[in-house]
Parts: sequence; C-alpha cells; structure tokens
Amino acid sequence: MPTLAELAHDHTELNSDAIEHLTALVSEWGMLADFCFADMLLYVPVSQGKWLITAQVRAATGQTLYHSDYVDTWASESEKILLDQCLSSGQIAQGEIFVQAIGGPANMLVVPVSFEGSTIAVLSREWVTDNARKSGQLESTYAEIFAKFVEMVAEGLFPFDGRIADASVAPRVGDGAIVLDATTRVRYASPNAVSALHRAGVSTNAIGQTLAELGVAESAARNAFERKEPVIEEIEQTSEVTLLTRSIPMLRRTLTGVEVTGGVLLLRDVSELRRRDRLLLTKDATIREIHHRVKNNLQTISSLLRLQARRLESPEAKDAIAESVRRIRTIALVHETLSREPGEDIAFIEIVRPLMRLVEEGLQSADRPVTFEAKGDGGRLPATVATPLSVVILELLQNAVDHGFPEGSAGGSVVVSLSHDDDALTIRVVNNGVGLSTDFDFSKATGLGLSIVRTLVTTELAGTIEMRVAAAEDFAQLSMKSLGSGAGTVVELRVPLQY
Repeated sequence: MPTLAELAHDHTELNSDAIEHLTALVSEWGMLADFCFADMLLYVPVSQGKWLITAQVRAATGQTLYHSDYVDTWASESEKILLDQCLSSGQIAQGEIFVQAIGGPANMLVVPVSFEGSTIAVLSREWVTDNARKSGQLESTYAEIFAKFVEMVAEGLFPFDGRIADASVAPRVGDGAIVLDATTRVRYASPNAVSALHRAGVSTNAIGQTLAELGVAESAARNAFERKEPVIEEIEQTSEVTLLTRSIPMLRRTLTGVEVTGGVLLLRDVSELRRRDRLLLTKDATIREIHHRVKNNLQTISSLLRLQARRLESPEAKDAIAESVRRIRTIALVHETLSREPGEDIAFIEIVRPLMRLVEEGLQSADRPVTFEAKGDGGRLPATVATPLSVVILELLQNAVDHGFPEGSAGGSVVVSLSHDDDALTIRVVNNGVGLSTDFDFSKATGLGLSIVRTLVTTELAGTIEMRVAAAEDFAQLSMKSLGSGAGTVVELRVPLQY
C-alpha cells in the first residue's frame, strides 16, 4: 500500500512542507478518532475535480464502519458534494452520504485541513447514528473535545508545530483521559483515568481540583500549555506506582495570537511494565556478574596450570599445558566481553581482535615476524556460539603460525575474514606461509588442534569446514601479498545462525 507522501507526490502539486503537515496530522489523528468513536479518512483534491483517499484510521474506542482499507481509492459522488463544499468555503460541514460497504446512508463530517492560510486537504469523520442508544457523559465530553480539535485543524493549529512528542509510545484515549481548563483544573475524568488515579493514591473526587491539589505532578501540563505542544512525561507517584502521561493543549486563534483554552491529559498506569523493566535490568546485571566471576575462575585455573608447568621438566608436557592455558584464556576472554555487554549476544569482532593479540603474545618471535589482521564483521552472536568459535579461531591461528611460518622463516601475514547473512556466518583464515602438502587430508588429520576444530564446527555448531591451498584470488580479495605458487593456506568454515 502506498504511503500518504507517495500518493501526494504522484497525484497532487503539494510542496514538501504541505505533505509534511499532512503526514504529521496522520501521525496524531488516532487520538481524534478515539475521541469521536468513528472512522476518519483524509481526502486530497486532484485534477478534474476528483478526490483521492490518502489515509484512513479506525477508532480504538468504537466499532468501525469500514472493514476494508480505502487508501488509494477515489471518493464517491455523494462524498464529493460535501468535499467540494468544504474546500470552497473553508468551513466545517456535515451531511449524509451513501456508503457502498454498508449498503445505506451514513453521516459525514468534513473538516478543512488548513496550512499556511490555504485548505490543502479535507479530513472526514464518517459514522452511522445509533438512535436506540443515548449518549452518556463520556461520549458527550469526548464529542466536545473532538469538536475543539477539529476547529484547531481548520485553523491550522493541529497538528502542532515544532517538536512533536512521540505519540507511538504515549497513552491513548482508552487508557484514561482527563479534561483540564487553562489552569490545569480538572473538568472531567474518564472512568479509566479515575481508576489510574486511585491506583496512584488519589481517592478524592478530582473534578474542580488542580493536578497539584490532587498530588499529581502538573509539570507536563504546565510545559504543554507554555510551549503550546504535547508533552510526554513519566510520573513516579510512589515507589510502586508509575503513570505515563501525555498532555495536549487545546488552542484557539485570537486577534492577538494563539491562546490555550485548556487541555487533555492522557494517562496510563505503567507500574507493572516498569516493575518488569527493573527485573530485567536486575537479571541482566546478575548475568554479567556471573560472566565476570566465571572469567575470574578461569583465570585462576590458568594461573594454577602455569605454576604446574614451572615444576615440569618435560618440554612436551610444558607445551601441552601452555596450549591448555591458551584455550582457557580464550574462553575467559569471551566471558570477560560478555560481562561488559548488555544481554547475551556479543559482537564477534570484539572477540577476534583480542584473540589475535593473544596469539601474537604467545607464538610470535623475531625469528618469524607474523602480522595479524581482522576484516569484515561477524555480527552479534549468542554466547553458545561465540565460545566454541573463539576456541576454533584460536586453534586455526596457532596452526597457521606453527605450520605456515616455521622457525627461521621470513614470516608473513594471517588474515581473518568475517562475513554473515541472515542464515550463516562465514569465517576464512588465510595465511601466505608454507602451503599444504600434496597428500594432506583435513578429514583424516590427527593433530589435537585440528581434531578440536573439526569436532566443534561439525558437531557442536552444525557447520562445515574446508582447508585448501590458497589461490591468487584469495590473496587479491584480502589485499595480501602472495609468496609464490603453492604457498599459503585457506581455512573456510560456515556456521548456521538459525538455532
């Protein structure tokens, strides 16, 4: 379905400011529909006397007249009569139209949408009168409020100029509405508003009292009246009760300017939502603390292993413990990062870079100068994926240094390339060192490091892994220097992200 802006650009000569005005009106008019208990449509005049419906809204407080969407359709002949009258006179008008959807007549109130002194569109309220039901105080009060707002539309005072409060997060009319006079004195409070006030500790009759006298913060209403625009504010009445309020001023144009005649305060009890927010924050803090403690415990184990290694005389045993320490430090690194991150997901590139530094510290030497670089973005991964992947990358980096650049070699570079889409994460570890032997078979490799990699990728992560001799294209893609034919190794693994 095309947007209002698209329809206006395609069918009218309205400038960008006028279209923006209509867009702002549509973003706010859900409140108007709720106050009038009816469907509302926005018509714009186009060539040859036609009218195009560019927007439609249904009331959340009543039944809809139209069960289908009529955006991007033309006004009927009976509608055109009222629309033309409204456009030519610039005045609010009301009449009867024939509605094909119900196969009978309906009422139509048309309101000129004024912008910079001209009528650029017509706003309509369309409904069927229920003569069998008598309107109560709520309906009568809401009808008065609606009448004041449509007068503001006709005078170019609604939607509001300047910074508009975000209506998408604000309470709606059905949540509770309080009608205020220009001094923030309560003229009417809907039943839902009274219930919200009772939960906030206001048990007295609100009618005739100011918000301050009721013990409700009136700063939002005061600011709205002073600035002549809506203001959203969250009020903590008590430690257990939180009210979300939206204050909307009602304006009138006079000879001396624009004055505030009163306002509407919409409010919703969000105490339970905020309680849940606090619980989530507490849970998040607890999880981060757990990760921090796990990291500390792993570092303690690493220290104990290093102490043990000092007492050993066998070089093989010392190397084995050193490899174990690196693996434990890798897992600790993941938990350290998670302890700083909100939630259980982690930016994987923030793990890869420290891993490279870890390898540089432990394996690099003057005899074989090797540079490490990370490219791309691996996105955010859950801890259950990031942890085994970190161990895998550590083993691949260590393998690249040990076998690609033996002691005494001229050194080279290792690049870790990350890319991802909605389905999978792709990791490529490329080095320009000594290539693979002609009889190498990754699936039959018996080394502990490659066995760990194969098991973690294929079994735990349900991914695939391939190891092959690097080609010229591999180096070109990563802007790496090739050291000759047959040199270099590429390890490519792909891990699904749908779990």
